[in-house]
Amino acid sequence: MTHHYSFKDCLARAERINWRVEDLIGGDKSLDFSKPFLPESLARTASLDFLSSHEKRTLNQIRGHAYLCIFGLVEEFILPFVLDHARPYINGEEHRARAFLEFASEEAKHIHLFRRFREEFTAAFKTNCDVIGPPDAVSKHVLSHPALSIALLTLHIEWMTQRHFQDSVKDDVGLDPQFKSLLKHHWMEEHQHAQLDTLMVEMIVDGMSPADIEAGIAGYVDLGGFLDVAVKQQTQFDLAALETAAGRTLSDDNRTRFMAVQHQANRWTYIGSGMSHPKVLETLGAFSPDGRRMMEKAAPTFC
Repeated sequence: MTHHYSFKDCLARAERINWRVEDLIGGDKSLDFSKPFLPESLARTASLDFLSSHEKRTLNQIRGHAYLCIFGLVEEFILPFVLDHARPYINGEEHRARAFLEFASEEAKHIHLFRRFREEFTAAFKTNCDVIGPPDAVSKHVLSHPALSIALLTLHIEWMTQRHFQDSVKDDVGLDPQFKSLLKHHWMEEHQHAQLDTLMVEMIVDGMSPADIEAGIAGYVDLGGFLDVAVKQQTQFDLAALETAAGRTLSDDNRTRFMAVQHQANRWTYIGSGMSHPKVLETLGAFSPDGRRMMEKAAPTFC
């Protein structure tokens, strides 16, 4: 591996970042529904020419709602997973134990933030927007997989978050500043998490047999398939919410086009942008060159 960070480094950076949920949302810190929430590279509404500009912005906001709710959902399985892996080190190497516990604390804070966001969004948007779940069922399914599978999925999600903010959100001046602030503060802590996940994968792989590594990678692939089914369901939820908010039903042809474009947009957002991230591929390739080649071959399907 070519990274130059340690548990001590990650802990030191985490301790320099200090924000509270109460400072980011509520009161005069309200969402601006006259602006899009997500960058076009994630929302991909521009090609849906059967929608008005207002409907495209509404869809963008529905997608933004799902985006933060889904992050809240996945962090509900990341939190117990991290705690389980921190437990053996509570009385061991102190920086590792403290870094994992800080990681878990921040994930709990993110879950709180995204729940507060959902409350604010629902109160202002008025239209019901369903999101995949429920979280406990998703967590149960994910946590039934081998530890390496879960660690790889977590690595995928954390680097995916970095990619979205740095490549698409950071310099987009047209987004709602409040929504962008939530993404920025989430990103600030996820940077440490992505590095800790890298170290966690290395810890888990250390001493594993080739057969166990292969099983762990197979489990990650299985979870990717599970996620693909889930984001297709989310696309259907988004279509229903858009039609309700717009007060009209799309034609069968336009519904088909919507599903094709938006499912692929969701595939890129939650699958392709993570599995093709150079840091994910680097970590995977360090212990399984064949696994890396498999991911590189599969990634274009989700772009």
